[in-house]
Amino acid sequence: MEKINGNTLIELGYKPGKWFKKAIEFINEKQLSDEDLLNYLDQFKTPPQIDLHENEIPFSINLKAENEIEETNLNAVVATMKEVMRTPTVVSGAIMPDACPAGPKGTIPVGGVVVTKNAIHPGMHSADICCSLMLTDYGKIDPGLLMDAAHASTHFGPGGRERNEQYRFPTELLEAFKGNRLLNDNNMIQVARKHLGTQGDGNHFLFVGTSRKTGNTMMVTHHGSRAVGAKLFAKGMKIAERFRKERSVKTLQQNAWIPYETQEGQAYWEALQVIRAWTKHNHICIHNAAAEKLSVEIENRFWNEHNFVFKDGDLFYHAKGATPLNEKFMPDITGPRLIPLNMAEPILMVEGKTTAENLGFAPHGAGRNMSRTAHRRSKEDKKIEAVFAEETQGLDIRFYSNEIDITELPSAYKNATSVRAQMNEFELGSVIDEVLPYGSIMAGDWQRNAPWKNKRRNKKNRKK
Repeated sequence: MEKINGNTLIELGYKPGKWFKKAIEFINEKQLSDEDLLNYLDQFKTPPQIDLHENEIPFSINLKAENEIEETNLNAVVATMKEVMRTPTVVSGAIMPDACPAGPKGTIPVGGVVVTKNAIHPGMHSADICCSLMLTDYGKIDPGLLMDAAHASTHFGPGGRERNEQYRFPTELLEAFKGNRLLNDNNMIQVARKHLGTQGDGNHFLFVGTSRKTGNTMMVTHHGSRAVGAKLFAKGMKIAERFRKERSVKTLQQNAWIPYETQEGQAYWEALQVIRAWTKHNHICIHNAAAEKLSVEIENRFWNEHNFVFKDGDLFYHAKGATPLNEKFMPDITGPRLIPLNMAEPILMVEGKTTAENLGFAPHGAGRNMSRTAHRRSKEDKKIEAVFAEETQGLDIRFYSNEIDITELPSAYKNATSVRAQMNEFELGSVIDEVLPYGSIMAGDWQRNAPWKNKRRNKKNRKK
């Protein structure tokens, strides 16, 4: 029998790929021909291209506009969601009262839920995998003392902790990283070690307050999986893009997916669960350290993610900033869910039922009606310090970088009263308690005096 080569496979209609070499070796070794050859090659057939849905799949709109700015935001959210809902894998969706655009048209909005069948879309959970909240009840401790202990226990801004300041990396977590082919990467593991006990920047925070119901002092932290999650996201997007080119080139790049039934899909799903465990432990490190500094007993604790992918059978619920109400989405549920509004408002503790409109989710916060840039422009006629004093009166608000981030002050967010009213109207969870604000810590505008900016300024000053 004459040996086959790459040209033989091309003549049979196959595109050259990495699999050519091994396939040719196997075929020649086994001397496959005729029907046996074609049966073997069936596994390498490129599946037919999958088209977009002709019309968008219907989705629930749990959001209404009460003024012109909100109308603009609502229209933008609906327009981008309509494009998302044409993605071939999509079967259902919803938007929450905190919804706002998060990228080019066709990108899942913040406050969006998109349900797909047998498909994980990395772009629909974004780089901030498992952005989440944890609450710890410290009893009747002075909230001012807790603020100081917490400030000494956390870390905001870019980068991780120096070796002598790192929290212990649990053995079982290390083994989980090593057991997954997408996470078993020395650089990724080193980043995971360095970033334990860190909270990043942007809207991530550490909040201290008191329970309206019990008067106990509580701490809430808000952050995601930091650089380790971002690294997994980058790997996931590369895998998804490969499948997009093979299966659905008309699908927008940001909506590319990894088929769950593939080896890559299984590995990515398992990696997401490890990143979830890392993120939960990241919260725990900070909360336990504060308790140890104060020598107090922890009375209660609960948490929830609001930026993740949740599985129910062959359906995958992509929540881009949406809080799960349904217990089936959270294997370790221990209490009510947490919904922050802004640094001057209470953090809500909610419970709720799944409806056809909410798909088992609630808002993740207050959301924004305008971009950070637009908000900054709206305050140009006032000094930053004056805006800060006006909007945070009576609160202990700290910025880790010692630079005020005006885009994180209360006026940057949607009206908290309106968000709560819409939660009631659309049945998006009932408030069972509130953490009344005492103070909070955020990264602040750490770039304002970043080393590279100071270097640039000094250079300009020397020229002058």
